Amino acid sequence: MIGFKGFKDVRRLLCIGAHSDDIEIGAGGTVLRIMRENPDVAVTWCVLSGNEVRQQEARLAAESLLGQDKKLSLLLREFPDAYFPEQRRSIKEFFEQFLKPSDPDLILTHARHDAHQDHRLVNELTWNTFRSHQIWEYEIPKWDGDLGQPNLYVPVEPDDVTRKLNALRVFTSQRSKHWFDEETFRSLLRLRGLESNSRYAEAFTARKFVVG
Repeated sequence: MIGFKGFKDVRRLLCIGAHSDDIEIGAGGTVLRIMRENPDVAVTWCVLSGNEVRQQEARLAAESLLGQDKKLSLLLREFPDAYFPEQRRSIKEFFEQFLKPSDPDLILTHARHDAHQDHRLVNELTWNTFRSHQIWEYEIPKWDGDLGQPNLYVPVEPDDVTRKLNALRVFTSQRSKHWFDEETFRSLLRLRGLESNSRYAEAFTARKFVVG
């Protein structure tokens, strides 16, 4: 497990999402903070599922959040949504071939306790592939009520909250879902801010953490 001194030491960041809006929902503000504290960070942004519409949304949202001139490696795949367990071997091979060589200083990925089967598999394969890396597990609010008790908080500046919410507006295909709205996302940021003695924050589970 690598030591972690702060965001200024994150030169290579890997963000993994099962679906095209997951990274923005779970860690959009944290990504913005990392970029501000280390403008030269190289970002690998991986979305594992999505049809043509969803992939276009993922591309636009990533560019909205990161900027088009950022050192960004955008990996978009078409593994069948909701059927990740049946695609385990193929997804594992993708991790080994395309993600492992990035050798990231920090990985943002799904939580192990997440109720969505795709999210859980992504978490399992992340830990299976990256055995000596710093991994933070983000949270996704949903009907299942599976929000856990995080142990790591990243305060988010109000301007970054606005940028995160603007990026999420790109996902027009999701607007019919009753939970996918600004009120949901801002309220979770505010709740985690309350818990961390800040205005807004994103929360993660860090199962292993070594201070360098």
